[in-house]
Amino acid sequence: MPGEKFTITLEGHGVTFGFSYERVLVALERAQGFGQLKDLPFRLPVGCRRGGCGVCRMRVTSGSFHADPMSRAHVSVEEEASGLVLACCIYPRSELSLRLETPAAVKEKCRKAAKVA
Repeated sequence: MPGEKFTITLEGHGVTFGFSYERVLVALERAQGFGQLKDLPFRLPVGCRRGGCGVCRMRVTSGSFHADPMSRAHVSVEEEASGLVLACCIYPRSELSLRLETPAAVKEKCRKAAKVA
């Protein structure tokens, strides 16, 4: 499938790439699988993969993206306008810089799951 390729930086954790037709979460999962996000202290927070659970909350600190609908229970209109998004609902339209914004309870659950695996 043709599409533009963009650099995606997860602040403090590494750099990868993503395509304009692919969700940012997919690009980050691929990068983690290939060892490109080495500084993550736990597995990427992933839940439903379709914008309903709010687990993959991140903040876009620079760049542009296209977004599918996100659950307003997890990301308000105001939060989205300030750059808070669900990584499973956005597609890069330029180089992106992201910061993890997952709730502390989700981070702890991911840490425990990573220790068991």
